[in-house]
Amino acid sequence: EVQLVESGGGLVQPGGSLRLSCAASGFTFSTYSMNWVRQAPGKGLEWVSTINSGRGTTSYADSVKGRFTISRDNAKNTLYLQMNSLKPDDTAVYYCEVSFGPRGQGTRVTVSS
Repeated sequence: EVQLVESGGGLVQPGGSLRLSCAASGFTFSTYSMNWVRQAPGKGLEWVSTINSGRGTTSYADSVKGRFTISRDNAKNTLYLQMNSLKPDDTAVYYCEVSFGPRGQGTRVTVSS
């Protein structure tokens, strides 16, 4: 059974940083691309970032490019999202997602003064 458990969310002031983690199990983590997606209050799901398997090529939504960094540790079956220079518009529930579909329960990020 695929399990994805996100952690690291919380309340942070504008301009602050957080690092999200996603512990994965139940599949061969190293062989799949992984995504971070988010859902802001009252809005639909928004793709944030992807990291491919193998060479670990990354891509980002324009809204987070230059501020967020996705990474993975295949030895620990863990996906990360380093978020810097956070803005109120980044307030959302953040989910990690395997390329073939399963998604975790999410971790809430609130950016507010």
